[in-house]
Amino acid sequence: MEEAEAIDFCALERELQAAVAADEKYQRENDAKFRAVHQKVASYEEFRDIVLASHLKPLEKKDKMGKKKNLLWNSYATQAKCKQDGEMELAQVRGWDGLPETSADFYRYWRRCLKSGQERYRFLCQLGGEPLGRIFQAEVGFGLLGEFLVVLAEHICGADRAAVLQILQGLCGTKRFGLNVALLSQGEKDSCRDLFGKLQHMGRIRGAEDLPEGPAEAGAAALQEERNKLIQELVKCYCVS
Repeated sequence: MEEAEAIDFCALERELQAAVAADEKYQRENDAKFRAVHQKVASYEEFRDIVLASHLKPLEKKDKMGKKKNLLWNSYATQAKCKQDGEMELAQVRGWDGLPETSADFYRYWRRCLKSGQERYRFLCQLGGEPLGRIFQAEVGFGLLGEFLVVLAEHICGADRAAVLQILQGLCGTKRFGLNVALLSQGEKDSCRDLFGKLQHMGRIRGAEDLPEGPAEAGAAALQEERNKLIQELVKCYCVS
């Protein structure tokens, strides 16, 4: 009789904690959305701020008084320690081939470890559309879809056209995607329109210049036509006018 494979309880515990954290975040943001609607906020920006600040708690009297302020005598040592802590945290976040597996891990990695738009762009392209769709299959966190579109629009290049299309396609399959699109700010909608404009322009350039000669030309042309159809489908999904 073969021995049963050992169960990795640590991995199960991490997965459970991530699922609980993601569920708590979803419930917290969902409650904030209902509160904002009930309060009849005057603008989308105010609505967005209420949801993004849903994790904050008001300070109590004991948090503001009765504590001495400690002065740092060696700021350089403190900065070095913070850097080490950040590297250790990054190592803990990584799990799936050096990339996050859950929406909670992704959100923490995105916020704390990726500081520039270029870093975030390369990270999205490295991750890919299918894993993104799997990570956010329950729902893309509030505000993240707009951030993705802004980053992709600002940094897309011709060599990454196929990868960006896969990213956009992967996000389309997530739940409540239509609601996330409806809640995009005007600036994010403009970035989305700019992104699809660049994708279409890149397609025309590659169609005119990059088609090979000989028997491979028909296959390349068919692939180009398939991608153009995908763009048209995505334009409808992202409500690009």
